[in-house]
Amino acid sequence: MAPMTATHWGPPIDVLPLLAREEQALVGVLTGLDAEQWAAPTACAGWTVHDVVAHILGDKLGRLSRDRDGYHVDEPRPGEALPAFINRINGEWVLALRRLSPEVLFAMLVDSTSQLTDLWKRLDLDELGGPVSWAGPEPAPIWLDVAREYTEYWVHQQQIREAVGAEPLDEPEFRAPVVDTFLRALPFTLRSVTARAGRQVGYTVTGPSGGRWTARSSGTGWTLDRGAPTSRSPLAAVTTDPDTFWRLCTRAVKPADVTSNIEVSGDESVCATVLGMVSIIV
Repeated sequence: MAPMTATHWGPPIDVLPLLAREEQALVGVLTGLDAEQWAAPTACAGWTVHDVVAHILGDKLGRLSRDRDGYHVDEPRPGEALPAFINRINGEWVLALRRLSPEVLFAMLVDSTSQLTDLWKRLDLDELGGPVSWAGPEPAPIWLDVAREYTEYWVHQQQIREAVGAEPLDEPEFRAPVVDTFLRALPFTLRSVTARAGRQVGYTVTGPSGGRWTARSSGTGWTLDRGAPTSRSPLAAVTTDPDTFWRLCTRAVKPADVTSNIEVSGDESVCATVLGMVSIIV
């Protein structure tokens, strides 16, 4: 596969203006919770609402410590794979923060978001930073890393809302950037698919939160752009709704469980590869 470049992941997306509004929406939900709701189980196995909020806080404080302060203390143990390392330190953090009250978690969360947004505003988002693992092993543009963080906050907020019976955060301004960001995993997902240069794979997410994207083969890899395939007979094409899409990408559902919400055409094996796309660390 050819080396990836900053254009490999498609056109940039800027989620910075959304970070504060996404958090405000979360604060609106958390403000009215009682003790029973804070203790409600979520889709994150073994984690309550309190635990998921603690995890979000840990993500934000960790980014500030590493990216702003240059403070690096957590490293994988010898032979420990990245997913296992992430799961371990997340679990350790959540367990420790069970000692904190919801009120303390709430206050720390609000303070950390403003600091993180200020940090990212000072960066050149087009510069290359660390990899976004589900989009490929190469250094990725910072805008993709920031967008990845936004998608994690949004997904966890959805899990909290589902756990306490609140309305989902499905307005297009919030969900469309999640769909747009998750699609950046498509070229890496297709890395094992060999196709002649110019062959195309389309992915359509319906509704106002969706859109159309096309991955194009260079003969040695794939690049991504917005828009429907220009080919009359793309190698493969997948269509689904935005709710099914984000749940597929986070492994909240399996393709076999939501076949009525999915349309496919073209090469069946390539469609199956596309539907196996994951846009989180697993």
